[in-house]
Amino acid sequence: MKSIICFLTALCLAVSIQAQEIAVTGSRKAVRTSGDVGAILLPVAGLTAILINKDWEGLKQGVFAGATTLGVTYALKYIVKKDRPDHSDNHSFPSMHTSVSFTAAAFIQRRYGWKWGLPAYVLSTYVGWSRVYGKKHDWWDVAAGAAIGAGSSYIFTRPFAKKHELTISPVAGDGHYGFYASMKF
Repeated sequence: MKSIICFLTALCLAVSIQAQEIAVTGSRKAVRTSGDVGAILLPVAGLTAILINKDWEGLKQGVFAGATTLGVTYALKYIVKKDRPDHSDNHSFPSMHTSVSFTAAAFIQRRYGWKWGLPAYVLSTYVGWSRVYGKKHDWWDVAAGAAIGAGSSYIFTRPFAKKHELTISPVAGDGHYGFYASMKF
């Protein structure tokens, strides 16, 4: 537990240093860079918690959630082809940074509780904001990324799926494709 606290303290320090850089430079690039750091730190924090706790079942759940997030996000980027606000390319929808960071935050919260999940969600929200402020995404790109990321973790984190008997199945036919989901309340 002390190792997790030390790691999260280091994480906060790194974000604080990035925030100071933003305050000094005030540039969109500095905000984008700090968002990049947050998008990397959150999955690293989740992996660190798994390794410290020797939570191998959690590792499997995190891998499934992460793979689903990456697959859905990449597929939508190439299907939708929405132009970015800065016109750098046409892969704006949904935000990969946001989907990855919300996958990690939701995983941490579902697996280890709100005590660790709340700071992770705060950092994820900052990552999403940094993408909008940095002119890489519109707010709906970020909202979709957050939904994909959090949804993937909620689906694959066992305590949720087991408790509510969650079932998800692919559906295809008559030109329609999607997923069917059912759950007991």
